[in-house]
Formats: sequence, structure tokens, C-alpha cells
Amino acid sequence: MIEAGRVAPRAGSCHAGALPPPPPRRGLSVPLWGDAADAEVRLAEVAALGATDVALVVTWGQPDVRAAAIAPSPATAPDEAVRRAIRAARGHGLRVLVFPILTVDRVAPGEWRGTLAPADVDAWWQAYERFVLHYAALAAGDGAEALSIGSELGSTEAWRDRWYHLISRVEKVFAGELTYSANWDHFTGVSFAARLDLLGVTGYFELTRDADASEDALTRAWQAPRDALLAWAQRQGKPLALTEIGYPSLDGAAARPWDYMRRAAVDVEEQRRAYRAFARAWGGTPLAAIYVWEWSRPGGADDGGYTPRDKPAACELSTWFGAS
Repeated sequence: MIEAGRVAPRAGSCHAGALPPPPPRRGLSVPLWGDAADAEVRLAEVAALGATDVALVVTWGQPDVRAAAIAPSPATAPDEAVRRAIRAARGHGLRVLVFPILTVDRVAPGEWRGTLAPADVDAWWQAYERFVLHYAALAAGDGAEALSIGSELGSTEAWRDRWYHLISRVEKVFAGELTYSANWDHFTGVSFAARLDLLGVTGYFELTRDADASEDALTRAWQAPRDALLAWAQRQGKPLALTEIGYPSLDGAAARPWDYMRRAAVDVEEQRRAYRAFARAWGGTPLAAIYVWEWSRPGGADDGGYTPRDKPAACELSTWFGAS
């Protein structure tokens, strides 16, 4: 394993060949689960990788998709741990996006946070505003540069007036950049896009049905979704960020990058190919920012999760980001 604070890739794990320039803001997501005890070590590693930005992921939860109550859960990092992480990230020269995500404890088939249907919409929205405003105050207090006001809440995205109300309240607390993370398959339905500083979309596009698709094939497969995203951002007159871009280290990950729960063989080489194809397809475009999902420990060759840590993908990212 690599030492804490270092992200030296495995020998021979990087492929030669120049890549087009990365976006001006290139970051990774660092989830702050529970006590977030190793967050400062992971932030040092993210900075060493050559990142300019980091998304600090925090969560509150609700029991099911019909519930109206939202509250901290066992996975919620204490506020002081979030503050320490913001200060540590800024100490490493990283711009900070505070990224609150709502989790749902119990879901039936087809349910997730994108299908929320609260029995009492008014009560749920009041609870949701409390959740976001809590992290807006934390972000402001410790100097974070950006805040996401939501992630993948598809069934609520047509509630324009409610979102406008929330944004107005957030702006009284937090003076930084505001974004929202829309799901990859319905990003054009965000009715409040005009009130955002940065358009955010997750990047879990299903690029292929071939579990062994080549780097060239994956690069070509990005053309249609890339062009659709850039055209949408141009129509909105806003810069575009991919708020989550990630591939689990599983065979066939590029076919269903959002599906990290399925049973498949660990395949760190496919993860590497997918990231290099992403860099080839998106490098040099008007994309403003990316946040790779996600940087956690331990990683390594036997880990089938999203983290690139101690895998060939880390080398590709480091090379693209320009780290020494």
C-alpha cells in the first residue's frame, strides 16, 4: 500500500501518451462518514494527486421515500469534523465544495432519493431547508468556496418556487458559489438552473454494453453525452461541472457506472481505461470542473469500489491533473 499522504501509482500502471488539458478545476470527492478520522490524511493524498478542488460529502437521512423527517444519521460526520476537514483542505491549497447528500434508509425496488414522494410535502421541504442551511452556515464559517444545494432529487426538480426560496435563504448565509448535482439521465429538468452559479451533473452515463470495451471505444462513446451536456450548458449560459464522475473497479463498470452493488470480478484495468477515455473525451472542452467519485481508503488491487487509491486509475488521474 502507499504511505499516508502519498499517491505514487504502481510501476507500469500508467499508459504513455499525451492527454488534452484537464478542466481548470479538477477535484475528487472525500466522503466524511461517521467520525471522519482519516479525512486529513485523505485530503493530503488528494492534494498530492494534483487536484485543485475537493468535494467534502456530508449526509443526513430519512427513513423512506415518503417520510417528512430529515435528520443526522449514524453516518453523519460531527460538525467539528466537517470544520476540520474544510480547514485542512484549504491548508493544502484546495478549493472546497461542501456537498450535502440526502440518504434514504429503506427503499423498495425502484426507489431511491430520486423518487422521493413525501406524504407531507410542506413538512419535508421545511426539513430539507434546515438540512441545507445547516451546511451553508458551516461552509461560510470556515471559508469553503462552494456549496451544493442538492443531489439527484429528481422528483423535486420541478418545484421551482420552493428551490428559489431555498436559494434566497442560502444566499443570506453563504456568499460563495452555488451548484446542484442533477442525475445524469434527466439533467434538463432542473427548473431552477437560472439561479445557480455552476450547473452540476453526475457523469454515470452508460457508455457501452461491452464489458471489455477498449479505451478508443469508450472515448468515442462519450461524444453524444458530452455534446448534449455542453449544448445544454451553453443554452443556460452557465459553466458546467461534472459533480460526480466515477467507475467502480468491477468488470463491466463502464456499462453501468452507477451500479456499484452488483456482483462482478474486480477489474482495476477497466477502471483505468474508463478514466483515460474520459480524459481524452473531455480534455480541452469548456468543462469548468470535475469531481472524481471518490477518494477513500484502503483501495488497492483487491478493492472493487470507486476509489482510485493505489490503483492504476490513480496514475492516469495524476498524469492528467499534472502532478509531479
